[in-house]
Amino acid sequence: MRTLFIAAIATAVLTAAGCDSAKSPDTVEKKVAAAEQTAATEVANSEKAAEKDLNKAAEKVEDQLLAFNNAAARDAYNLAVAKADGDRKIALANCLSLGGDAQKACKDQAEADFGAVKANAKAAAQSVKAVKE
Repeated sequence: MRTLFIAAIATAVLTAAGCDSAKSPDTVEKKVAAAEQTAATEVANSEKAAEKDLNKAAEKVEDQLLAFNNAAARDAYNLAVAKADGDRKIALANCLSLGGDAQKACKDQAEADFGAVKANAKAAAQSVKAVKE
């Protein structure tokens, strides 16, 4: 019984030792090629995923930049119109010192100036305002 036990242990040791034995060059070459292919596939998949993530992030940045530029154009328009409206009100108040046709001409000029500034501000805002392609 003791001999059988020793023989079993010896067999187990020799079997375990055989696992670390050198492989044939063909086997090694095949395993290396398979490992290289797996690595190349994993790298390609990672590159595709990274590209997809970067493209999504870039789209978000573009959308935010577009919104920022449009808000800036809208605010510039509003500021120009507010300033022109203030100038118009001052001009109309000054027109009250005139009488008759001169007062009417003064008011007409104030309104025309306001309209021109408002139109220019609108055109400038439209030229700056961006649209997503």
